[in-house]
Amino acid sequence: MRSLPISLLAAALLIGGCASLPDQWVRFPGLSDCPETSPTSLLANGDRFGPGSSTHSLQCALSVARNSNAPEVQRSALPSRLALHLAEREPDSARKEALAREGVQWAEQALRQGAERDGAVHYYLAANLGLAVHQHPLQAADSVSRLEQELQTAVRLSPGVDDGGPLRLLGMLYLKAPSWPTGIGDGDKALGWLQKAVDQYPQHPLNHLFHAEALWEVDEKGAAARSALEEGLRQLRSGPWGYNKTIWGKEFSQVAQELDTPLR
Repeated sequence: MRSLPISLLAAALLIGGCASLPDQWVRFPGLSDCPETSPTSLLANGDRFGPGSSTHSLQCALSVARNSNAPEVQRSALPSRLALHLAEREPDSARKEALAREGVQWAEQALRQGAERDGAVHYYLAANLGLAVHQHPLQAADSVSRLEQELQTAVRLSPGVDDGGPLRLLGMLYLKAPSWPTGIGDGDKALGWLQKAVDQYPQHPLNHLFHAEALWEVDEKGAAARSALEEGLRQLRSGPWGYNKTIWGKEFSQVAQELDTPLR
């Protein structure tokens, strides 16, 4: 069984451990040519920062957030999302983890500043948590319930953020977690949430990829899993996924090997 690309179980190690924004961040060289942007403008144009954004643009935007004390920035999910995008494409493992941890801390900061009803904050908290500890042993089985709660909150408040991101991460949590009585793992729940992600947000490649994994691991439905994988690959190749095409393409290749099917 392949481990989660975002190691949700180990993510719980970080929950509750972020008291304030860090004093030391990953440094970005060459930001002297960043366009002058106010925090208000950054938030107003936040939707344009995504997988298709250049790394430089993401760094410039995160730099604005870092240098702002504006309450609206501290309550926003945007800094956590920017940190996640940068962490996902960072090749150096130490910098990747540091950026993801910064994303966690931004989300924790937002919650402390009154963003409890913002589902995106809960979602990016979970996503960054997993990425931050991706290279660490799974040592947090007793804290998984907190992570489950964060994702359930995101599903309840903002299921559509990141094209069904809360649905697919919750589904993968149930797929990969140890099952009862030692854990919350539940194959039927996993399939249910991932089916919802595919049905409601069919444009996102990872919804199909994770659904394919669940179909194979829970029911050993090889034909259905291969079909889901192929659909996800079509969405990956045709959609506006920018830098993530390479990152996610590796995940597709791993699952294709498990299913013993070539990627066409």
